[in-house]
Amino acid sequence: MPKPEYEFFDVTTVPWTPCANDATEVLRERVLAPDDASPGVATRILRFEPGTDTSPNGVQVHDFWEEVFILEGAFHDVSLDQTFVAGQYACRPPGMPHGPWISEHGCTTFEVRYRSR
Repeated sequence: MPKPEYEFFDVTTVPWTPCANDATEVLRERVLAPDDASPGVATRILRFEPGTDTSPNGVQVHDFWEEVFILEGAFHDVSLDQTFVAGQYACRPPGMPHGPWISEHGCTTFEVRYRSR
């Protein structure tokens, strides 16, 4: 089943929950539109708490597309040795390695994840 159909709603009604497979136990997400038939695929808001270091999660690689827009804050990509800030955007095809990240002051992103059909 694809993502559900929603008209506009207040996203603050969606609770922050721990991210699955997060060894750091500090990443939180608001899953706005899940695709229950396709693990990992969702539209979500992701929050890095101040002081987050996702190095225990390692480099991330997945089998779906991921588009990310940084809403606020910043994080540093350890592998690339680059810092990304609010207003920046990434589009990652399946198989593209990314991370791990460190966010000294915290960061919030908006993400759309999907599979090519």
